Amino acid sequence: MDLHHPIAIRIRGVTNSFGDQVIHQDLDLDVRNGEILGVVGGSGTGKSVLMRTIIGLQQPRHGEIEIFGEPMLGADAETQLDLRRRWGVMFQGGALFSTLTVAENIQVPLREFYPNIGPQLLDEIAAYKVIMAGLPANAGPKYPSELSGGMKKRAGLARALALDPQLLFLDEPTAGLDPIAAAAFDELTQNLCRTLGLTVFLITHDLDTLHAICDRVAVLADQKVVAVGTIPELLASDHPWIQAYFNGPRGRAASAAVASHPAKES
Repeated sequence: MDLHHPIAIRIRGVTNSFGDQVIHQDLDLDVRNGEILGVVGGSGTGKSVLMRTIIGLQQPRHGEIEIFGEPMLGADAETQLDLRRRWGVMFQGGALFSTLTVAENIQVPLREFYPNIGPQLLDEIAAYKVIMAGLPANAGPKYPSELSGGMKKRAGLARALALDPQLLFLDEPTAGLDPIAAAAFDELTQNLCRTLGLTVFLITHDLDTLHAICDRVAVLADQKVVAVGTIPELLASDHPWIQAYFNGPRGRAASAAVASHPAKES
């Protein structure tokens, strides 16, 4: 596996369906190594289904998926295990185990993939990931029910970072957060991406997130990726959904907000 492969995720001809309902038809997409790729689309376009297909939770009817140049579909158990160690996933809403503390939630993937790690080291790693995700040090012993919405998201992120992944999958990470908390989460994601050299596959409908931190955006519509590029490149598209989304009132507001903060590093 070449972790310096220019394409972190390569998807070709993927078709997903549930019974007679076709979600994706011959979908192609490349995610470049080291980028934050935003993934957008209307309701029912299968954004989460695509993510679940990449990480092996959903079997496509046909198609090819490569991670860092390594075929994912049909790979032997050892290769799949090695690939799964190299990514972290934050599902919608954080998806924390309610009966486990934050620290214990973070330790779940560590226990799964490295069962020989002792309790002291597990605790140390969990404490480190708590800080890395921007949580206060005393968040570790708390249960999800004791956390605010924003803290739950960060706890989910801390668990996604548990295995020091090269690839990070984030499904609607800022949904339900107020604008200040959402902007703080975006900044954290961008800083982690730069500091750790991560590649981020980011499903969102948050226009502020797309403008603030995404290097490119992939648009799902008509059962495939109809366009992928920077926001200015997408604005040049005449696809009706892209125009309605990025050129609607909220899209223009998000664009204006970014333009008024030109000091933000890119």
